Amino acid sequence: MTDDNAQDPVEPKAVNTAHAWERAYWARRLMVPVEQVEAAVAAVGDDPARVAAHLGRDWPGHEPAT
Repeated sequence: MTDDNAQDPVEPKAVNTAHAWERAYWARRLMVPVEQVEAAVAAVGDDPARVAAHLGRDWPGHEPAT
């Protein structure tokens, strides 16, 4: 049974690396080491699509739930 009222999860609008838990989230989300996330943000800014592209990853990088 599916929930017709379910919405797609909202993707973050920025890659925030201010806190350790945020860096860990992005490292897991993009499947790269934390250091690569930090370097990518320093190189291209905090836009998730640009960071993902810089890292060679797709954004949003997951298939919608069916």
